[in-house]
Amino acid sequence: WGVNRSVAQIHALLYLSGRPLTAEDISDALGIARSNVSNSLKELMGWNLVRRVPILGDRRDHFEAESDIWELVTRIAIGRKAREIDPVMDMLRTALREAESDRRIGHETRKRLAEMLDFTSSADRWFQQILGLPRGKLKTLMKLGGKVAQILPGSKR
Repeated sequence: WGVNRSVAQIHALLYLSGRPLTAEDISDALGIARSNVSNSLKELMGWNLVRRVPILGDRRDHFEAESDIWELVTRIAIGRKAREIDPVMDMLRTALREAESDRRIGHETRKRLAEMLDFTSSADRWFQQILGLPRGKLKTLMKLGGKVAQILPGSKR
């Protein structure tokens, strides 16, 4: 999902371990330098995919991954959108606004910028609507896949 190898390995280890692990445990299990483990854990916590958990009687930090796959995928999708799609939409809005007031920019260029912004805005609205669905309905929608188009007006049944 767009992270480096060690971040992905640490996330996989924590997700599959079934119990909280210390940075030392992670370093030993994966053969990754302790400093790399620390940086990778910070990145995973920044994505809200890993959290620190207290272990009674142990002063060391322990870490566990989000175990709910639906929540995990949702957080990754939200993070990717914030890092990649949102800045594109902001840039398209700025570019279109500037193009509309610049006579050197041709009609076709403005039209294409507007189409790109319309497409990304539509995808963003769809994404927000999908995120708002109850999990049961989202599962049903995913199972239906392309069949859901059959209920749209003009579709052949």
